Amino acid sequence: MSLVILAAVYLFTAAVYLIITRLAVGDRAKTFKAISPGMLPPLSVVFALLVGFLAAQVWSDGQQANAAVNREASALRAVVLLAAAFPGEPERRLQELVGRHIQEAATNEWPAMASGHVTLTLAPASLAEALHLSLSLSPQTPGQIAAQREIVTALQAALDARRQRIILSHSAINPVKWMALLAQAGLTLITIAMVHSDNRAANRIILTIFATGVAAAVILIASHSRPFSGEISVRPTVMLQVMPEAVAAPR
Repeated sequence: MSLVILAAVYLFTAAVYLIITRLAVGDRAKTFKAISPGMLPPLSVVFALLVGFLAAQVWSDGQQANAAVNREASALRAVVLLAAAFPGEPERRLQELVGRHIQEAATNEWPAMASGHVTLTLAPASLAEALHLSLSLSPQTPGQIAAQREIVTALQAALDARRQRIILSHSAINPVKWMALLAQAGLTLITIAMVHSDNRAANRIILTIFATGVAAAVILIASHSRPFSGEISVRPTVMLQVMPEAVAAPR
């Protein structure tokens, strides 16, 4: 992706340079030189503001996605620990259901979130069954009563965190924002080429520097635009770390 973006930006910059250089003859050259260099700072500031606006969005989405995954993992870990208050079949069953949910999330939901195809239509069967099981338990001691209440709360927290990560998996920068950013970059490159059209060597240097900055900004935003897709994305590592030992051992 980085190579494609760099190539596209440099090709556009080269095209701008060649076109402006070819047009900068006669009266047109005088017209280009009449453009005030004072135009460049405002254009650059607007471009920087757009980059900051989009970067803030993608970083916020990434932080929220990480937080949602961490909350889900913490809630599932709490269920596993609290299940020990109901030794025997209830504890084993709760651990099995939590482990099954983690496996399902890591192997099926994460690829689906990366492609943006997962939805909230169906509730996770394992967590739903675990919730029903915890509500059907018959606590005999005050400790078991408190544990049952906390298990239900933790399962509800896990379900809510899952909903949040699925919603965030659909987050992306819409085409209008991309068009505004790229249009502003293009206008700035064209203005630079016109202002420095009488000095080709300086023009090439300045255009290359700004084009590299544009490419770097676009790469930065594009690489973080989807929290659960790409090389820089939120992974299910934390959830796999809380896999119940009784479930993880056979694997």
